[in-house]
Amino acid sequence: MMKNKAMILTSGDPAGVGPEVAVKAFAKLANEKFPFVIAGDAYVLSEAIELYAPEFKLKPYIPGEWEEGVVYYDDFGLAFESSYEKCKASAQCGQLSYDLIVEATHAVIAKQYSAIVTAPVNKESVNLAGITFSGHTELIAELCECPEFNMMQSADRLRCVFATCHIALKEVPKALTVDKILQAGRLLHQACLAEGLVKPKLSAAGLNPHAGENGYMGREEIETVIPALEILRSEGIDIEGPFPPDTLFVPAIRERFEGFLCMYHDQGHIPFKMLAFDRGVNSTLGLPIIRTSVDHGTAFDIAWQNKADIGSLENALKLAWKRTGN
Repeated sequence: MMKNKAMILTSGDPAGVGPEVAVKAFAKLANEKFPFVIAGDAYVLSEAIELYAPEFKLKPYIPGEWEEGVVYYDDFGLAFESSYEKCKASAQCGQLSYDLIVEATHAVIAKQYSAIVTAPVNKESVNLAGITFSGHTELIAELCECPEFNMMQSADRLRCVFATCHIALKEVPKALTVDKILQAGRLLHQACLAEGLVKPKLSAAGLNPHAGENGYMGREEIETVIPALEILRSEGIDIEGPFPPDTLFVPAIRERFEGFLCMYHDQGHIPFKMLAFDRGVNSTLGLPIIRTSVDHGTAFDIAWQNKADIGSLENALKLAWKRTGN
């Protein structure tokens, strides 16, 4: 009888690289002392096993059971038509990938699994299914009834959070508020403490070129960013900035800090992926459950071709397991 409670790994969009990386990661990592179960459709996972781990067989998961040479899965009773088209967006795949997130999240909330790790879904596919969907992070936070949350990307000493995230760039200036910066800064500080950093040093980017150049290139720094950083400092959080965004991640500055507070999505995602694309992990801060994710998309251009790298998923699984305390 297995002692440790398994994690649940959603297999993502069937048309993308999710099934491939999920099966490859299971074949490489999963065992009785590091147990996880793949949330997915049996037909899709059988295809992936045949291609990427033919020495394994597929079997529905029974809590507490563990047998070597078996890929365990949980389909949560969801129906899926096997005649789906790979490597492109579709409502069919979007619906399944969305439903798997919902069911797996509820299962973790109910303590059936110890953590949720997510493979990539395609936002276009989910929206084609008639579901308004901006991303895993927002959906899982909603399912957890968690109003204060943030996405953190991490790899080694590099940790990025975002005052605004999955919105259009033109909407960022009006969406950026003191409260959002405070929330992101506090969650980043708490995450660093949870990882064992005693006095984490944080930095913050400005919104505008040159961090606004004292108001000549925008007043968001003066009216929003700087006041928020002053409040964070008054709370004992060691945070510097705002730095000009184009120099925040150069080595001379980057190496001084353990955490980076970015004002919008691409301000942090672009440098992070340049520095750590093959090993980065996305985790959601502020939730009552543990959730980590790969830091890449569905990659339709290389899906089902044995080209997908599992480095990011390996790290996401290991980080989630570490946070469970096992």
